[in-house]
Amino acid sequence: MPEHTRDELVMSYLRVRQALGWLGVGLPLVLILGGLLAGTGILPSVSDYYHSVMRDIFVGCLFAIGVFLISYKGHPLKEGERFSDDIVATIAGIAAFGVALFPNEAGGRINPETLSQELIGFSAAAMGHYLSAVIFLGSLAYFCLVKFARTAKPVRRRIYRACGGFIVLGGVVATIASLIKLNGPAPLAAWVVELRLIFWIEALGILAFGISWLVKGQAQFDLVKSVLIRRKL
Repeated sequence: MPEHTRDELVMSYLRVRQALGWLGVGLPLVLILGGLLAGTGILPSVSDYYHSVMRDIFVGCLFAIGVFLISYKGHPLKEGERFSDDIVATIAGIAAFGVALFPNEAGGRINPETLSQELIGFSAAAMGHYLSAVIFLGSLAYFCLVKFARTAKPVRRRIYRACGGFIVLGGVVATIASLIKLNGPAPLAAWVVELRLIFWIEALGILAFGISWLVKGQAQFDLVKSVLIRRKL
């Protein structure tokens, strides 16, 4: 393979990784800013933004993430690995579509808002949402803890493991908080909602996903280069 062709392929992989990273970092920030500008404030969970004026941003970002993940091929299956980058990324991408297409609880709404709610009902759509979210976050954590960390240098390995661990821990805590919100004692459920506990945990988990992919895409080096170029100018 000619050297310039190989360089172009490497750059395309880095750009896909960086795109995923920026989408992950940007999504919670845009949701917060949009909610504040619209006067709705910060909602109890990231998924609740589907039922707000930020629906287009929420669904659009998830579909963009899903498309980038499905198009990401990564490295071929290596010795000792059970799943290739392509398979894990494709599963995560399809799950991202599921999170977008299956809304969570309708919040008291009577009429279906989506085709999924029309076809399978509110409860089944909400179950599809949560199942998709678990698969999505699990796949992203697998990338951090297994795929990225396995061959990374010590500093990056620690970053990937921290991000992966936070995604897993955040998913578990968010699940517990969601159960308390739905079925827990009224004072405790109100506390979860008032503090926006689920939102902040989910937002930090999404940020961890974004940071891990930015590091994998070597975005930090691009930022350093841009700063040095500006100083020279």
